Amino acid sequence: METTPDFFNQLISTRNQSIFLPILAEKQVELFIKREDEIHPFVSGNKFRKLKYNLQEAKNQSYKTLVTFGGAFSNHIVATAVAGKIMGFKTIGIIRGDELAMNFQQTILENPTLHEAHKNGMTFEFVSREIYRNKTSTIFLEELKQKLGDFYLIPEGGTNELAIRGCEEILVAEDSIFDYICCAVGTGGTISGFINASENHQKVIGFPALKEDFLSSEIEKYAKKSNWELQTNFHFGGYAKYNQTLIRFINDFKKETNVLLDPIYTAKMIFGLLEIIKNDGFQKESKILAIHTGGLQGIQGVNQKLQKNNEEIIH
Repeated sequence: METTPDFFNQLISTRNQSIFLPILAEKQVELFIKREDEIHPFVSGNKFRKLKYNLQEAKNQSYKTLVTFGGAFSNHIVATAVAGKIMGFKTIGIIRGDELAMNFQQTILENPTLHEAHKNGMTFEFVSREIYRNKTSTIFLEELKQKLGDFYLIPEGGTNELAIRGCEEILVAEDSIFDYICCAVGTGGTISGFINASENHQKVIGFPALKEDFLSSEIEKYAKKSNWELQTNFHFGGYAKYNQTLIRFINDFKKETNVLLDPIYTAKMIFGLLEIIKNDGFQKESKILAIHTGGLQGIQGVNQKLQKNNEEIIH
């Protein structure tokens, strides 16, 4: 897909798709999905939103290189590589797991995420998990600058003040008809944008994709309102964890609605949301908007693991 640098200067508005399922009719609840996944094959959803103003800022400050962090199957890593190529930046990914460097060519062949990032010009620094834990420390960042030269730093997952500003643009005036805004939560940046952009009568519900309990304090750093809550029972064991129940749910949901969900974030959110609806967690005639934050490129890597275990894959 050919995309010009002007792509990141646009004010993009995405469609809300109405979802028809028997449980919604039974409980008299309306559900719509905002199709942020349709923005771009790799820089989709909240990845586009988080990168938009960061890329503009890097250009304004005349940086030539972007550096960011992620795991071996990180959607953010691919999005940064593709976006960097579009905007003319050199990109470097600091990747968790130094064992991946032992046979780099095999890693690139076998890992679709790193393969795509590499294809789009990203170079990698593989670090141990212990070192990776200190990625925000001043000493580590200074060492990186000595090794890599001057660069514009984009945090892991892309969350910072500029990212929140981008995520605030996801909700538009027409979305004020909804009573609830629902989204998956990773680092807390996307939901903070929704909270700030939401109307006073709306409640924002986040579905964390990981088990850690630091998210509330992260959200409180950026959120300007208190009309939100986290539903913490639908992480399926933690970040990047999934099971056959979730995989079957993704395949069934695709058949019923023609919407493909990713197993790391959006599937957990929609699964949890429908469970709450089943258990009468919403009043009749409630209007719910769930945000599809993209991440579909990661399905290929998940399917590789599922195939190795002779399990059902995502269709």
